[in-house]
Amino acid sequence: MISVTTCFKRVIAFASLMLFGAVAFIYSGLYPMGADAPHFQATTWVLETLREQSIARAASDIAVPEDIETSDRLLAGGADYNEMCSSCHLKPGKISSDFSLGLYPAPPNLALSHAEHPHSDNEEDADKRRFWIIKHGIKASGMPSWAPGHDDERIWNMVAFLKRLPELTPDQYQILTAREKSSAGHH
Repeated sequence: MISVTTCFKRVIAFASLMLFGAVAFIYSGLYPMGADAPHFQATTWVLETLREQSIARAASDIAVPEDIETSDRLLAGGADYNEMCSSCHLKPGKISSDFSLGLYPAPPNLALSHAEHPHSDNEEDADKRRFWIIKHGIKASGMPSWAPGHDDERIWNMVAFLKRLPELTPDQYQILTAREKSSAGHH
């Protein structure tokens, strides 16, 4: 029969070996870090699960404004989306851009309805998630935090626009995203 001390020593030895192996792998430089080489399937699963669980937890206490569906929010958010987001997340009628083709992981095409978050149980949760992502960004994905220089109202305006984006035709998009010259840069 194996004693508790022997079992404990084996667990410590195994954990030390695993830690040594992990450190050796990290310092080996063998993991492909180029944006043109996809992650291993296990790495993708870990990163996506970590991202989704983290965002769900962080966004759970966010209060969605009651006026999220107003035309003022839609118009203000559309102009910002066009200037700040469309080069990565595209617009109606576009399936890629030079910029979006080189990003890994690829940013979702938010002009397509299937790009919406599949894990949200309801629209309010999806709005909270959108707000949190725009405000805080996502590490190592190319998605910046827009919080510096953008107050919550401006971010909620973009959320309002994102809710309608998949329904828009290219012509409707063009109309809704036009910014008056006098208001450009004055938010």
